[in-house]
Amino acid sequence: MPSLLDTLHFDRGPWFLPILTVSILAVAGVAVLISRKPELIRKWRTWVLIAPAVGVPTVLGPGTTAAFAAALAVVAVIEYGRLVRLGRADTVVLIALAVGYPVAAWLRPSLLGLTPLLVLLCAVPAVLSGDVENGARRSAFTAFGSIWICWALAHLVLVWPAAFLVCFAVAATDVAAWCGGNGLRFMAWARRPISPLSPNKTLGGVVGALLGATAVLFLIGTVSVGLVLAIALGGLFGDLLESMLKRQARVKDAGDWLPGFGGLLDRIDSLLLALPLVYVLT
Repeated sequence: MPSLLDTLHFDRGPWFLPILTVSILAVAGVAVLISRKPELIRKWRTWVLIAPAVGVPTVLGPGTTAAFAAALAVVAVIEYGRLVRLGRADTVVLIALAVGYPVAAWLRPSLLGLTPLLVLLCAVPAVLSGDVENGARRSAFTAFGSIWICWALAHLVLVWPAAFLVCFAVAATDVAAWCGGNGLRFMAWARRPISPLSPNKTLGGVVGALLGATAVLFLIGTVSVGLVLAIALGGLFGDLLESMLKRQARVKDAGDWLPGFGGLLDRIDSLLLALPLVYVLT
């Protein structure tokens, strides 16, 4: 059975993406230094650290990719638990699933067929504690987090060896969406927000994301309609999904330890919806 990488027709060679990543970071570094904007400089420094942190484990093999996905998921669900005010028992369930889903995707993907049952079992802590007042809310948020974060990040393993390719394309498309939103502001239609949740997510950003995803995937050598839609629209709506949760929690970011971005969840929100869509649409 062909791998996802074969399905994506990636034929640029094993060193193409690493070289392209280093080249883009170098050019971007010159640009941000010229701009002298502290926020852009902080983000660039963080990207310099993120690139090898993502690239090395996802290139080494499915086992290291599973470990990387589990590590991301554990940090993300802890941030998520604080964001939606989950209790300790509910957060522990999410941490267990954060590790369990990527490991299952690595060792026995058929176990992911149990996902609907595990979603229902997310209600166990609330049921056993007899939480009448807040049990439904706790169960719903725990179940949602188990899918949105734990199950979604397990797809890093399912799309291997194209995991770094997908991460690269999503990150590049995020930048293209920002450029489209700012570059097309002179047009009235481009300034229209696609949702009240985030005034900065505009129709211009959607155009930028679609064009950017197409250009990046063409450069990589794996462009297709399904992949463009998964990367561009998945990234945009994944970002809006987190914006909804942050608005409800009345916070700007899910964390404050990642310079220029906030928390880990703020950095990977675009990836969380794009990954499953890539797997399904390709």
